Amino acid sequence: MKLHELSPSEGSKKDRFRVGRGHGSGNGKTSGKGHKGQNARSGGGVRPGFEGGQMPIYRRLPKRGFTNIFAKEYVSVNVEALNKLDCNEVTAEVLKENGIISKICDGVVILGRGEVNKAFTVKAKRFSKTAEEKIVAAGGKVEVV
Repeated sequence: MKLHELSPSEGSKKDRFRVGRGHGSGNGKTSGKGHKGQNARSGGGVRPGFEGGQMPIYRRLPKRGFTNIFAKEYVSVNVEALNKLDCNEVTAEVLKENGIISKICDGVVILGRGEVNKAFTVKAKRFSKTAEEKIVAAGGKVEVV
């Protein structure tokens, strides 16, 4: 295969259909919008979910459950990710600076997947049992913030 032999696959490239270009095109004059009415106007049409005055489905269906507005959202980090760091003290800010987490939310939870090779002092909101055991076994400390 050479560069000049490349071509897009069959049916993948299609010209944009230009409406309002004469009655011979089949979509001239009213441009496929019909005569007058709400949908013929500029900016016309109805909002998403509108059912012509009928009670819309999102109001007909029963609602279930609730959202707890006081729920805490924690970011989870496995202990294997700590090996990438080259510092003694690990905090949420250090994890964010090194790109291990993208945002801190309400705190960081350290989980126990993987192994720890270095001794760290880890400061986080919560630790799983296995994570705590692995960090201490590697000679590190665990501090709940």
